Amino acid sequence: MGNENKHEQPIVSFQVITDTHVREQADHIHNRHLEKALEDIATYSHGSSGIMHVGDVTDRGLPQEYQELQRILETHSESLPEIRYTVGNHDIGAILWGDPPLNLTTMTQHEVGEVLGHSGDMGQVEAHDIEKPQNSISIEELWQKRLSDFTAITGMNGSYHDHWIDGYHYIFLGTEQPHPKDCDMSADQLQWLETKLSEQALPEQPIFVFLHQPLMDTVAGSMKEQGWYGVNQDAALKAVLSRYPQVILFSGHTHWQLEARRTMYEGGGQLPTMFNASSVAYLWTDEDEHLEGSESLHVDVYRDRVVVKGRNHVTGSWIEGAEYTVHYPVKVNGGN
Repeated sequence: MGNENKHEQPIVSFQVITDTHVREQADHIHNRHLEKALEDIATYSHGSSGIMHVGDVTDRGLPQEYQELQRILETHSESLPEIRYTVGNHDIGAILWGDPPLNLTTMTQHEVGEVLGHSGDMGQVEAHDIEKPQNSISIEELWQKRLSDFTAITGMNGSYHDHWIDGYHYIFLGTEQPHPKDCDMSADQLQWLETKLSEQALPEQPIFVFLHQPLMDTVAGSMKEQGWYGVNQDAALKAVLSRYPQVILFSGHTHWQLEARRTMYEGGGQLPTMFNASSVAYLWTDEDEHLEGSESLHVDVYRDRVVVKGRNHVTGSWIEGAEYTVHYPVKVNGGN
């Protein structure tokens, strides 16, 4: 087959980055890593269908962090393809991770407005309500607020959305609750996903799905004992995905380095192929330790296969041993 043809050009290619955790300090290591990653990606992304970001865009979803993100993106906008975004727990969670962590659900609407950089337009609090404990912001109000900050900056139209780009389908999933760590999906989203997956679906054509949190016992960091899986509807989502083994699912959240085991999870025809996309901000190891570094994935789509390669942005080089091929059409075990 064409696998021997070194000069075969991919039909399309795109990049997958995740967990950039932008901070408000311009010279923060996370921000410097993002700048370096974007400079690096610009060298090999000509003609790309886009950069797909798998969430935790900022560290806390604060206005100063979004401003810093915009500054970095504007600096590199000329040289980069369009970026599309997945929502991550740090972007919209009820906890702002920091020292000490801030729990937004214990604050009033006004206090939340101040923290998130909104003036006092959060709806007037009646004076006689002040002493009542239920004066704290509701989960629904907090969610609307956090999500609207995210969508205003990223241009995405909600926590789940899809795009047809250059003939391929890209589907982004996400939480619908401001959970501090996990993803909570509605039955509506799962039904929407089922509908979207069936759109012009062909066994020989990959469908690309993006979700911040990995499914349990799939890619690096998601093993039950590691604790970094995190979809409350794990079984229900697996059931939907199992009907579409041609899907390739990219997740973030764990930061596990691409050199670790299980960067790729082979669905074996029962589930989609899944990839851990590592992290641009900082890495995590199989020894369960923090590691300074910055990595992402590059994806080339050919007629009969998809090739996924790991990139080290600090050295500006491909990661040895982190190259994976998914063949199409996907062989389904015992399927019909």
